[in-house]
Amino acid sequence: MRLAVLVPSADYKAEWQWAFEPQAAPLRAAGATVDAIEWTADSDFAGYDLVLPLVAWGYHLKFGEWLALLDRFEKARLAVANPVPVLRWNSDKAYLAELAGYGVATVPSLAFASFGEQALAHARDEFECAELVVKPTISASAYGTYRLGPGDPFPEQVRGWRMLVQPWIGEIVHSGEWSLIYFGGEFSHAVAKVPRPGEFRVQPEYGGIIARCEPPPGSRALAEAALAAAPAPTTYARIDIVVGNSGELQVMELELVEPALFLAEAPEAGAAFARAVLSAAEAARE
Repeated sequence: MRLAVLVPSADYKAEWQWAFEPQAAPLRAAGATVDAIEWTADSDFAGYDLVLPLVAWGYHLKFGEWLALLDRFEKARLAVANPVPVLRWNSDKAYLAELAGYGVATVPSLAFASFGEQALAHARDEFECAELVVKPTISASAYGTYRLGPGDPFPEQVRGWRMLVQPWIGEIVHSGEWSLIYFGGEFSHAVAKVPRPGEFRVQPEYGGIIARCEPPPGSRALAEAALAAAPAPTTYARIDIVVGNSGELQVMELELVEPALFLAEAPEAGAAFARAVLSAAEAARE
């Protein structure tokens, strides 16, 4: 079994082996050949049983190239996991509105085609909330994300960008987020991600504290409702859940493109991950 794992382009200034190796190791242990392929390179994938965009970091910075690659995969009928319709749908955070439309409890969100002061004021009125979080609809690792109170200056970096605006979730600084990991549609494990003091972003690059945990009551049902709304079944998935301002659990993100799967925190989960991937590869051969 030959597997291609998409990884960042050479000009993407972040070390990615820490994410690649914990995922590649259980696949190799299961007998697969795993190659790291830069997603921006004009590579030939014809010899691979499955292409996995597990570390396709930077796609949000070269989104046109990313969509062209997905179109190429689709046209060539390459086996990709997660499937191309899922990747295309999940690459833009506008999917959150679709989840809400299906009745899935999500963090309230407004999308603006061109972000400016008027959009910010409209969101404050709509949410009846003075403090907001703004983020690009196409983003990763908190890129372009700001927490804005009434007196904060407008973030010029994102002026005119297509942006998502959400109310500030106060519980973030206390309980953080829970990430629930699924392989082949089955729950595997969960981690808690808590921001360091004085920070609101939970990603490791901002000092977020990550630890294995039991998911809170009700979170699995919510995660599975969100996952069921995806355009097709998934090989891997991560659902990030928070306690919303209403006190109920809400989906913050449904991560189906290149999520951290936290296999280092749950090493025994590597076997389930490998089974799901190899099963997807086998199914693609049929």
